[in-house]
Amino acid sequence: MAHMPQQPKEHPSTYVIQGRSSEEEEIKRLDGQDRMFTAAMGGVLPEQSDPGTFQRMLDVGCGPGWWLIEIARTYPTISLLAGIDISKRMIDCAKVQAEVAGVSDRTQFQAGDALRMLEFPNDFFDLVNQRLGMSYLRKWDWPKLLGEYQRVTKPGGVIRITEAGGAKSNSPALNRLTELIVQAFYQAGHLFTPEPDGVINHLAEQMHKYGIEQVQTKTYTLAFHEDPQSREAYVEDLHRIFRLIVPFLKKWAKFPNDYEHLYQQMVLETQKTNFEATMPLLTAWGKRRKKADS
Repeated sequence: MAHMPQQPKEHPSTYVIQGRSSEEEEIKRLDGQDRMFTAAMGGVLPEQSDPGTFQRMLDVGCGPGWWLIEIARTYPTISLLAGIDISKRMIDCAKVQAEVAGVSDRTQFQAGDALRMLEFPNDFFDLVNQRLGMSYLRKWDWPKLLGEYQRVTKPGGVIRITEAGGAKSNSPALNRLTELIVQAFYQAGHLFTPEPDGVINHLAEQMHKYGIEQVQTKTYTLAFHEDPQSREAYVEDLHRIFRLIVPFLKKWAKFPNDYEHLYQQMVLETQKTNFEATMPLLTAWGKRRKKADS
């Protein structure tokens, strides 16, 4: 099995959820979010015609590792599934989950800062994956990161990115809180433009601009009210995120004095039986340019 790099010193994170005390709750939230989005999209790699042909994959910002572990379960022929995340606590959780799932022989998780450098050899992976990178990526980080993705991907290999747009709902309180998050994300540099879809509307363009070829996209509309299980998971996600993200909102948005009232109103409205919400997801994928024949 390929040797993973030595664990680097943990660096300050640009992730929108900060603080050691919040990490345990965020691990639970991300684990549930991964399951919810994967189910809604129809699988771990629904747009790839034959994922079993890949031999090495990298998941950047892997969090507690659920997506990569599910890849290992689904495609037993893939020999190496590597995940990196800036949070050592996330990585420790991912390692434990891989052991429990019985896939630790093919999964390797490592703490690392993707915004500095991916500590992997050139031309190494068949596929590099990123999900919801907007939670730590600023618009000025994309050129370098996309360059790193191309460096560690084999010529002709796949670079795959999934990002989310803004949710729409029939909850007035949730809509106000969503506007607040959009404002904070834009002010902090996490969105290219100041609208809820300020990443997904520009994703394919960014990939083209910085050298990725044959870029394709697939859009999903997640309708959380259509399935009781997904609705419950989404409501739980909302209740957690709007607690955990308060310090970020206070720093980057015009934080309302009635935030606690808004939050409690959102909780009540999202628990009603007639609550409806949709969210767009976009997966964009393309190939690293093949080397010219010598």
